[in-house]
This record gives sequence, structure tokens and C-alpha cells, in this order.
Amino acid sequence: MASATATRVFLFSSVLPLNSPSKAIPALKFFFSSNKNPNFNLIKPNTSSFRPYSSIRNSTLITNAVSDKSKSKKKENKNTQKKKSAVVSSPSSTDGGGSEEKLKRRTRSKRVFEIPEDFHHQLIIHGENSKINSHIPVMLGEVLEVFAKHPWPLRSFVDCTLGAAGHASAMISAHPELELFVGLDVDPKAHEKAKLHINDVLNLNEQASALKVMTRLKNFKDIKSVLSEVDEKILTHGVDGILMDLGMSSMQVNNAERGFSVLHDGPLDMRMDPQATLRAEDILNSWPEAEVGRILRDYGEESNWFSLQNKIVKARSYGGLHSTSELGNLIRGSTPQSAGRQGWMKTATRVFQALRIAVNDELKILEDTLHASFDCLSPGGRLAVISFHSLEDRIVKKTFLDIIEVGDGNGVIKEDRAIAKREEQEGKETWIKQKIIGRKGINLTKRPITPCEEEERLNRRCRSAKLRVIQKGMHTQIS
Repeated sequence: MASATATRVFLFSSVLPLNSPSKAIPALKFFFSSNKNPNFNLIKPNTSSFRPYSSIRNSTLITNAVSDKSKSKKKENKNTQKKKSAVVSSPSSTDGGGSEEKLKRRTRSKRVFEIPEDFHHQLIIHGENSKINSHIPVMLGEVLEVFAKHPWPLRSFVDCTLGAAGHASAMISAHPELELFVGLDVDPKAHEKAKLHINDVLNLNEQASALKVMTRLKNFKDIKSVLSEVDEKILTHGVDGILMDLGMSSMQVNNAERGFSVLHDGPLDMRMDPQATLRAEDILNSWPEAEVGRILRDYGEESNWFSLQNKIVKARSYGGLHSTSELGNLIRGSTPQSAGRQGWMKTATRVFQALRIAVNDELKILEDTLHASFDCLSPGGRLAVISFHSLEDRIVKKTFLDIIEVGDGNGVIKEDRAIAKREEQEGKETWIKQKIIGRKGINLTKRPITPCEEEERLNRRCRSAKLRVIQKGMHTQIS
């Protein structure tokens, strides 16, 4: 026992919750007493409050488990509430199947999906599991509707992405008043196939026999130079309609030699234009490590980009990557298998998308072409663009706002003058729900239009498609 003159020290533990905001460890408090202060009441520890450390640890785990459960419940309720507030049901209309409803930030088409006669033989029927086994033009009905009610007869039309001429042949058949059709495609095989398809349509359609058709093996960035070859008498006021379908055709995806798909073993090529020099293999095996990472992060929006970047660079010491299967195996081995993460195939899709965009410089060319195409439009002419991933859609959305000069020119919308709700009047175009009015034109799709449910069921490749349309001002001159 300590003497009466000695300072007596009492120690007890005041345990704070481990999950408290301060994250404090169990605190030690010291209390000092001395015989020099006889009035000091000694504080004795309350031993009944002591608990073994194992008990504290177990209760902490229980507390954390309850906390995690509560957080999960809150998150679930929040997501449910967000979905409820995002879905806006529109009243059913009697316009013959042309009504639409708004879901989140898009407008889902409710048109009755019809497969063009030329593609009926490509439909594989297995009851509810029926599917399309070829490249059917995406959102064909919606595209035809966009150009159906032009301010005046559609005299000239440009398809910037000709492909297999699915959209082109339908437009030629639907508009016998057409005097000029121009088709562009950078893929030689697609270009040859499109010419044959268009010739078949012209031979079957007597009304289109006088139509002047120009098909050019060109990138759509060259639209101005191609149109400069046309007789000025035909394009006195510019082009009445322009279409850009930014999706890849089945011919390209299913051709293993092109290297676009992880599902088909082939060289890491990914060039849209076979005459171009840069290939995906060059980027993976020779570009700086930081640049490879930037491509995966910015163009693929891949969260695991840093690990993939390191694995790709490390593979160079073993000879590099030269085939789609080698890249696919690397991605499979680098993708975490933790709960909540999507499978490696989703990661592979994003990586292949990123490389394809980099090889073909797609985003920069897209933005420049949107400006050039709008310059070529006649007053009242329309430009329709179908995009297939968020990077493309964001560029189309922002560029459209810049082109029509909304707000301060940077895509900032002035609510007091820019948004005009569609008037419910007879004769109006029912697919236009909300439009944005600028100084040089009108954005007819404030929210993008997406495929109808039946088309998505039959053609899974169209699920991510988004259609946006702008119209040039009636008093805007061509450039």
C-alpha cells in the first residue's frame, strides 16, 4: 500500500464506442489525490462497468453489422424513391401507336416495330426467344418519321454511314420526290454491298428511276468536299436531310480479321478504314504507359484501368499482345471477381471500345462532322444522329446545343426562352415531346429517343441506341 503522503494514482478505463465519430481508442484517465488536499473526494472506479475486451469487440462487430444493414436499407429506399421520381408516365394517345413515354432522361418509342421486307428472311423464330440474325437498320421507323414531315418535300438526302444501305433503301422507297441521294462509308466491303442494295431498290421502284445517286468511299468528315462535287443547281439551298448511324454493322463485328470483337479470335486491328496505318496492336505494344491508361479511363470509362494498364505494359516483356484472344485472356485475369462487380466480358467490351475509338479518332471526328453537317443543311433541314454509347451521346448532345447557339454558346440553357413544350395540336409531329430553341436552329429532342421494347427484344444490339435530331433555322444560311 502506498503511504499517506504519497500521491495515489487510480486508473480506470472509460471505454468509448469503437464506431464513434471520434474513432477514439479506449481512453485512459488518471486521477491524482494528495494528503495535502484532505477535502478532495477520491473518485473510485466503478468495477461493475468493466467488460472484457472480447465482449467489447463482439458488440462492436454486431453494431457495425447493424449499421451496414441500415445503410443498405437506406440505399435501397433511396434508389426506389429515385426510380419513382424519374419515371413519368405520359397519357395514352390515339395517334395509331406513335405515342411515347418518358423514362428518366430519355423518351422510349412506342411505335409498332416492323421488320423491313428485305430482312424478313433474317428473323429466326423461336417463340418468345425470336431474334434477328443480321444487321437490321436500327430505329428505322423512328428515322423515317423524323424525315416524313419536312417543311417542304425532301429533295436531297445524305447518309453519312451507309453500311449495308438499310436506312438508305428505306428512305429512297419512302420519298419518291428525292432528286439526290449521297451515301458515304469508309469500309470498302460495306460500300460495295450498299451499292448493290441501292441498285436493287432503284430497279424495283420506277418512281425513283430519275434519282441521282452518289456513293463515295469516304469518311463522313469529308461531307463538305463530297457535296462540292454536286451540281449547284441541285443543292441551291443545301441538303434537306442528313443521317448519321454511329453503330458498327454486324459485317464488321462478326469478321474476325477486323479485330473488333473479343468473341472472335483475330488480329488486333480495329481500323474502320483499312487504308489507315494505326492499329490497336500498335497502341498496346508501343504507346507510353500513361497514354494507354488514359485511353482505357477516358474512352472506355473502365474503373480498373490502372491495373489493366500495368498488365498490358508488363506483357510487352513477353512479346506483347497481337490477337484479340490474347487481350481477352489478359482482361479475364485482371478483372476482380469480387461480389458486386460485373463479369470480365463487360470489362472487355469497354476495353475494345476504348481501343477502337483511339485507333479511329472517333470522338474528335464526330464533333467536327456534326458542325460540318449542320453547315450543309438547307434552312429547315434536319440532322439525325443515332449513337450507341455515353461518350458519343454526350458529344452529340453538347455539340447540338453549341451549334444552335443556346444560352452563352457553351450549352448552358436559358430556361426563360429555350425550352418550349410541344403543343398538343392536330397535325403536329407526335414524336417531338420537348424542344430546345436556339438562335440558329431547334433541338427537336431535348431527351433522346430510344428503341421500342419489341425492337430491343428482337435485336439486342440496339438496346443502347439513342436518337437525337436538330433542325436548322428557317432563316439560317448555309455555310
